[in-house]
Amino acid sequence: MAKTSSIERNNKRVRLAKRYAAKRAALKAQAIDENLSPEERFNARLKLAKLPRNSAPNRQRLRCSLSGRSRGNYRKFKLSRLALRALASKGQIPGMVKSSW
Repeated sequence: MAKTSSIERNNKRVRLAKRYAAKRAALKAQAIDENLSPEERFNARLKLAKLPRNSAPNRQRLRCSLSGRSRGNYRKFKLSRLALRALASKGQIPGMVKSSW
């Protein structure tokens, strides 16, 4: 189980990214729009830089939804390899069986 503070920090980043997504997209569009004057584009970049750093989507970390583990995750299931194997062994993931040879 991961530290609760790490999990909560990541959840905060997810919430901030959702809150600022529209504003961030609008400012990015202004910053790369060739029809605007250079001053307007520069001001858009300055406003973009003033947004909270944790509101950027690339600061989020993929974590296991059960254990909070940050490494060895499958994006499709949002589970770590350990949690995925445990659930598959119990037969709780449809269509997945543990291989043996």
